[in-house]
Formats: sequence, structure tokens, C-alpha cells
Amino acid sequence: MRTSQLDLFGADFTADPHPELRRLRSESPVHHDPATGLWLVSRYADVRAALADPEAFRPDNALTAVTPISRPVLRVLARAGFSLPPTLANNGTDTHTGLRRLVAGFLTPARVAAFEDRIAELCEERLRTPADLHAELARDLPCVVLMEVLGISDVDVPALKAWSTASLELFWGNPSPERQHELAVDASAFHRWLTARIRAASPGGDDLFSALVAHGTPVREAAGLCYFLLIAGQETTTQLLSTLLDRVLRHPDVWLRLADGEPGLAAACVEEVLRREPPVTTWRRVTSRPVALSGVDLPAGAPLLLMLAGTGSDPDVFAEPESFCPGRPGARKHLAFGYGRHFCLGAGLARLEGEVVLRTVARRFPDLRLASPEPPPMLGLLSFRAPLGVAVV
Repeated sequence: MRTSQLDLFGADFTADPHPELRRLRSESPVHHDPATGLWLVSRYADVRAALADPEAFRPDNALTAVTPISRPVLRVLARAGFSLPPTLANNGTDTHTGLRRLVAGFLTPARVAAFEDRIAELCEERLRTPADLHAELARDLPCVVLMEVLGISDVDVPALKAWSTASLELFWGNPSPERQHELAVDASAFHRWLTARIRAASPGGDDLFSALVAHGTPVREAAGLCYFLLIAGQETTTQLLSTLLDRVLRHPDVWLRLADGEPGLAAACVEEVLRREPPVTTWRRVTSRPVALSGVDLPAGAPLLLMLAGTGSDPDVFAEPESFCPGRPGARKHLAFGYGRHFCLGAGLARLEGEVVLRTVARRFPDLRLASPEPPPMLGLLSFRAPLGVAVV
């Protein structure tokens, strides 16, 4: 493996990670990256095995900042009472099941399905051309939907989006100490807002904050849970929508079939984009004991980076994996939402939003096309990748 060419934050990898992911799978499927100290695990079978065994591959490091946070910035966070105790994604303790069940109550299949018309309405309100569909549609719609699904009102959506994008960069980016300080100010403001809302919540209410109070969740744990949930629950869907619109518009024949209302095609496009270009490109685990993956012995305490984006193009699982083929057999075997105990609670909502938005936009604008054939600028964080613009005419 030519390690000198592998830069997880580099412009080339951000623009198109698939050549390096392909090389990893074939030449070094469990590869130590000296720049980050992480072991990169890229084959489908290995990643699935790690996700399926939360005892040997623990989630404790899932939310740890990949770029160590400087002491002055840690003091900024500490003054806000900021912490990310084990709650959902980073929780390998016995409290995980109860907290997961509480959140899952807001995301039941029936509750999610009931939002289909609302998603279409919000999409219609935001449609015009020419436009940047990322800025006009994908950026805010998932945030509005998530807040309504969780029963949370009186939310300043632009402020929440600013807080959440700053948090993604702080924990999954490679910012300088000066940039870390700027990001920590937003992260601290978000944490203070969450803490205040939780403390003001009534156990008799029907929103997420009230449910956590009724559950007896301490404020520190409740704020940590909501911090991650309110970021991941809408930022990743923003990224999915932007990727979905950009990629499908690069296939005019598929777009026309969508505009004609071909049954099942929108859902099939969502799965194909999730397989090949998931918004969550990687996720972390740490070994609790010595283990072996693809013949590589790993010690206890080895930090792993599971290359989710690479698994969807593993030729051992998907035929002609680099082809865009909506409706391919076994498409839903992808690991874009994880696997096992920590499978994404919002998978159903994200799928529905993607399907409804794609159908709605295609029906409204059957002749829509990208303003430029050039690849768009991309968000390039350790675990998140998506277009930062989808200009259309």
C-alpha cells in the first residue's frame, strides 16, 4: 500500500475516495494510518463483523475528536459544561438499551410514515429554478422535519444548523487550534441551549426533552444524547439529499423515469446512493481484546476506522459495484446505516425524506439539469462527505 499517497483529509481523497478505497480493499484491508493512528478496515465482511460484535469492537471512541482538542479550547468547552457521556453512538454500557428505546419511540415506522405529506409540502415550498438545491432545499428541510418528529418547537433553524456544522468540523475535521476555538464557541452555545431546554422541560410533555426528563435521565446525559442526535439526525440527511440530487441528475434517463412516476424507482435510487456514496463514510470502534481481521492481528485498545463507503463497492458483495444501477439485487445489504446493536435509529426517516424529495423535485421539474457537469465542491470530514452545492437550471 502506497501510504504516502493516503491522506484522509486531502483534496484528492475528498473529491474521489474510491481509488484509494479500492486499493485498500485489495492490497491492505486492515491498514495502519500513521497520520491518524487509526487502523483502516475496508472490506465488507470485516466491517460487518466488527459492527456485529460490540463486545470485542466497542463504540467508546465513536465521538472522540479525531484531531486532539487543545487545552485552551477544552477550557472553552468546560466553561459551557460540555461533555459527551456514553448515550447512544458511543455507548457500550447497559444504559444504551433504555435510551435507545426512548428515542426509538419517536421514530416508529408508523410515526415516520405519517410525515410523508409534510416532507412533500416542505419540499414544494423550497423549489425554484435556477437554484442551488443544497442551499434552498437540502440544508434546512431535514432539520425542520426532525424537530417536528421529535416534538421540539421554538427552534432557530439557522442557528441550529450553524451549531451542528461547526460541531461536525470540530469532532471530525482537521482544524487548526485557532479554528478549533471558533468552532468550540458554537458547540458550547449549542450545548448551553440544550441544557436550558432540558432543564425547562416538563415530564408531562410529548417532546424528546420531556421524555428524557420523565425517564429520569440526568441533565448531563440528556444533553449529551441530544447533542449528537440533533446533529446526526439532520446533518446526515442533508448530506444524503445533496448527494442524491447531484448523482441522479447525472443520469438524465433515470431522472426522466422519475419524472414519469416509475413505481419504486425513487426508493431504489436512494439505496444505490447509500451503497456507493453514503453520507457517513466511516465510523470508529476500539478493540477490547486482541482480535484478528483479514489475517491482521490487532491488540486490545486498537482504534479502528471502519470504511463504510468502501464496503458498498466491495466486489465480493456487489456485482459491478462502480456502476449506478438503481434496483440492483441485494442493494439494501449496504452498511450505510451501520449494523447490529447501533444501527441508525433514523434510517427509516432518512430513506423516506430521500424518496419523497427525489420524487417531488423530478415531478415538478422533469427537465431539470445541473448547471455544470463539473464535480461540485465536497464536504470532506473524517466521517462525512457530500456536495456543498447542487446548482441547477
